[in-house]
This record gives sequence, C-alpha cells and structure tokens, in this order.
Amino acid sequence: MKIAVDFDGTIVTHEYPAIGKERPFAIDVLKRLQREEKHQIILWSVRTGELLDEAVAYCKERGLEFYAVNKNDPEEEYTPDTPRKLNVDMFIDDRDVHGMADWAYIYKKIKGEETSSFGMGEPQRVRRKPKNIILRFGEWLDKLGDEIDKRKR
Repeated sequence: MKIAVDFDGTIVTHEYPAIGKERPFAIDVLKRLQREEKHQIILWSVRTGELLDEAVAYCKERGLEFYAVNKNDPEEEYTPDTPRKLNVDMFIDDRDVHGMADWAYIYKKIKGEETSSFGMGEPQRVRRKPKNIILRFGEWLDKLGDEIDKRKR
C-alpha cells in the first residue's frame, strides 16, 4: 500500500516553519509499517526547498526514510504539467475532516485491527492480544475514553 503522510501537525507538532516536537509514536509507527507491512511511505508536505530538506533530514536522523518526497515515485521528474495530486491508497494528515487521530489508532486501522470510523456510530473494535507498546497504548487510550464517557453521564 502507498501511504502519503504530512509532516507538520502529523509527524511533528505544527510549528511551521520551525520543526515542532515529534508526535508520540509517529515515526515508530511509520517505520514499523515500512518494515513489517512493506508499505511505501511518501512524505507529502507543503514544505519546499531548504525547509523540506530539514524535514527529510529530521526523519532520516530518526531512522525514517521515505519511498518518495512530494511525488508518486522516486524517479518522477517534476514539470509544469506534472499533477500535484498523489496516486496513493491513504493519506495521513492533521487537516483531515475528523482531525488528527492518535498514531496507535492509525496503526491499528491500517493493520485491520480497528474497524470503527470517526463519527460513524458505535465503534466496532476487534480485540486482539496486544503485541507491543503501540497497541497497549491504544488500548489504554480506549479505556481512558470509556472512563471519561462514564463520568460524564
């Protein structure tokens, strides 16, 4: 699967043009999706030039290298006729209609372990034994959300 991921507000907090703080688990989840699931991760950012180079270097220093940056394929050459829209299976972006989901949810959704959709009625969760810290963190967030809901009633 090809996945386009934004940088500012998604991998790091939104501090543009500066680089914000890494969002919890963002880079770890993306590296895991590349390594274990063999997904192609494309950086899709409004950044250009030196600012884009800084973002790519930031991720590379943390062990995340992208399949492509602001293009569909590493070999793609930009011309004025090149469409800016990516041909990918999924976008991960903080500007989504529903806002930025936590990275534990994103990981579970891509793996098919989470079947709920934002705002689409009661979540239908597929429970599996946690395999790692990311899944445990996601379950903790689910329990915390359930507890908050109970207290509001």
